[in-house]
This record gives sequence, C-alpha cells and structure tokens, in this order.
Amino acid sequence: MKKLTKIKKIILSILAVIFVVFCVLAGNLINQFTPVSKDKNAELVKFGIPYGTNSYVVTQQLKEQNLIKNPKIFYYLLLRPKYLKIIYPKVQMPEKLDFQCGLYKISPSMNYAEIIQIFAEGRKEIIKVSIPEGLTISKVATLLEKNEICKKDKFIDACYNKEIIDSFQIPADSLEGYLFPDTYYLDYGMDEKQIANLMVKTFFTQIKSIEGFEKLTPVQIHETVKLASVVEREYRLPEEAPLIASVFSNRIKNSIGLYSCATVEYIITEILGKPHPTRIFDSDLKIDNPYNTYMYNGLPPGPISNPGVVALKASAKPAKTDYFYFQVADPSIGKHVFNKTFSEHVQNHNLYTKD
Repeated sequence: MKKLTKIKKIILSILAVIFVVFCVLAGNLINQFTPVSKDKNAELVKFGIPYGTNSYVVTQQLKEQNLIKNPKIFYYLLLRPKYLKIIYPKVQMPEKLDFQCGLYKISPSMNYAEIIQIFAEGRKEIIKVSIPEGLTISKVATLLEKNEICKKDKFIDACYNKEIIDSFQIPADSLEGYLFPDTYYLDYGMDEKQIANLMVKTFFTQIKSIEGFEKLTPVQIHETVKLASVVEREYRLPEEAPLIASVFSNRIKNSIGLYSCATVEYIITEILGKPHPTRIFDSDLKIDNPYNTYMYNGLPPGPISNPGVVALKASAKPAKTDYFYFQVADPSIGKHVFNKTFSEHVQNHNLYTKD
C-alpha cells in the first residue's frame, strides 16, 4: 500500500512538472503572438517594401525594425494567411496574400493579423513631390533625392537610358525638356526608370491639349521643346512668355543669335558644374560652347530646362510681333521691355538670370 502511495506521488510530481512545463511553453507561445509593445499609442513606424522584395525579406526587415517578435511564425502566417482565423477569429483574410510594394505605417502595438491585413489591403502611404517649372535633369534628381524617393545619380542615369528615350521617339540623347513639371504622387520603391517614364508620359499627355502640337513630328516637337526650355528660363510674367517666344522665333528666322543669358547659365551650372550665378558677365558670354547662343546662331543643341505649360504654349504658338530684342525693365517683378530695332534697345550689362 505504501508502495502504491509512493508511486502515485511520483506520478503526480511528474504530471505537475509536465503541467508547469506545458504552462511555460504555452505562455511563451502565446507571448510570441502578442504585439512587441503594449502601448496602444506607440508611434507609427515607416516600413518600406521596395519592388521585387519577397516575403522572407519583408519578415526579416520587420524583425530588424522591432515590429514583430517571431519572424518564423510571421513568415508562416504571411504565406498561409487563412490560418490567421484560428488565432484571430474576427480577421477577414484572403486564401493567398499578394502584398503590394510601397510605404506603410506600422505600429509595434499591432499584432500579426493587423500587420498582415495592412499589407493585404494595400494601405500604403503615397509620397507627394512637386517638380517646379524650369528645372534641369540634375536639379529634378536632386529634388527627388532630397525627398528620399530615389538616388540622384540613378535618376540621372535613367534620364540618359536609350531604351526609354527611344520608346518615346525623342530625337536626343537624354530626357532633358520632357520631365513635365507637376505634382506627382509616387509609390515608395518606384525605381528611377519608372519615375522618369511617368514624367515623360505626363509631358506627352499634356501637350495633346496644347494648340500647335497636334500635327508636329518628333523632330518638330523637339525643336519646340528646345525653344520652350529657353523661354521658361527667361520669362517671369506669364503674359510675356508669347512675346519672348516671338523674339526668339524672329531671330531664328533671320539667322540672328538668340542672345539668351539662360543658355549661358546652363553652360555654367550644368556643363561646367559651377554654382548658379546671380548675374551673367561679359566674360561669361565668351565661353566657347555650342549652348552659348551669344556665339552660335539658332536654338541650343538640346533643351536647357524642363518647361511648363506656359512656356510650351508660348513656343508652340508664339505671338506675331516685329520684336527682336527684350531686356529686364523691372527686376523686382520680372517685367521686360521689348524693342524692334537695336537703336531702340539699350544694352544692359547687368543681365539677370531666373532663380
């Protein structure tokens, strides 16, 4: 009898140990399914999924950013979201998850189901960036990098990508002039080629509604863009853009140099890589470069900026005038004075450039 009692005690002790071990293991397992933070007001963390990122990499990055506890469990549930209902009965989840690339905001107080649901529903953040009129490729690239959208050098490379250039039938070696100035809403992870493509597509969409572009060939469009790129850098007041375009058109027809300080500024900043000048000096006008319209007649070899609607409209249909000259009359507002003859034109050596 004493022997049976002793055996019972041993069995009970073993069962007690098993129960404790089970409770510990169960507790640890349950803990693995709880959020990293118990603070419901925990700050949202930006979590980016670039294009081409697979589920395993997403899982590891979530762990690295301390947004999940157990990457193995999360990875399993990410591949088999239907099993989430066993743990989180109220969750509505598809049989298979095809998460979208983009920028998401995730809180460490979210459980696995909440995080996966954000991916499943594609609740991503959109990056808004405004591209002003008159920027060059390099300046657009700098702006994109500043907004943490893409790397400057990679975007510039994309703008010189022959495949993209040829796909739009642009008769040039870059997309200079075709990156349409606009406000763009971009997905995180869009690569540089996709962004460049979007901007050029926007350009060709916009010119469809501009009178004068409808019957132009790619070469004629390019000539108009070159003119518009110069007009963009010269005008301040929108109503003067067609007049400035008329001056340049009249000069081209009569084989007279454009004498645009904007083209000289392009040489200084984009070709020579120097800081933007506050004014152009006589010595600058003597720089021997095909883009120097003080030395070479006609339009520059390529666009010197990415023009907006005002400059494009003015260049597609310049005003009909007898003007051959213009200069800044009031720098504070950018007002110009226009002249027909050189005798009427007072040469101003303090030539201003557009910021």
